[in-house]
Amino acid sequence: MPLSVDELRSKVEEYRGKGLNSQQIADELSLSHTTIQWLSSSGVSAEDRPNDIQVGWRSIAVKAGRIEAVSYVFADIIDEEIGDEVDAIVGISLNGIAIAGQMDLDLSISRSIGEDEGGHLSEVFAGVGGKRVVVIDDVVSSGETMRKTIRSLRSGGADVKLCLVLANKTHNNELEGVPLRGLVRVVTV
Repeated sequence: MPLSVDELRSKVEEYRGKGLNSQQIADELSLSHTTIQWLSSSGVSAEDRPNDIQVGWRSIAVKAGRIEAVSYVFADIIDEEIGDEVDAIVGISLNGIAIAGQMDLDLSISRSIGEDEGGHLSEVFAGVGGKRVVVIDDVVSSGETMRKTIRSLRSGGADVKLCLVLANKTHNNELEGVPLRGLVRVVTV
């Protein structure tokens, strides 16, 4: 995982060269969209740096058994928070899919398709109309991707009951009126 600002800037440029947009790069690097914009800007001073934390979870992601173990923890949190009031899990592309796919419920996939647009719900997977859903992603940075996803799911007829992430980089305990739970909260003080 790149650690220095120069290494992160190089990664951003590499991903741009491969055709990824800022939202996709933010997902890939587990950084906020604001940080990706800052890294993409030339001549911006260190004083203007956004307050962000990069969360690397490759140690979990490289082994299916580890992802499955995390999904058991998520299932326990779902049971604690809402019991059996869930019909489907919605994994946010890219990183939320791995965890969501381990749950024994209908699976839906939401993709971030642009910086200004809401998520796109894949028609290949289960629909969400009339279902009680839990949304899963790896990291909440600003909360904007999760907010867009919640609004998109609601417009598709879903009742969003809970949002779960590996790491919550905000002080928020809810987004759009939906409880937000993270396995860890990672914030600066």
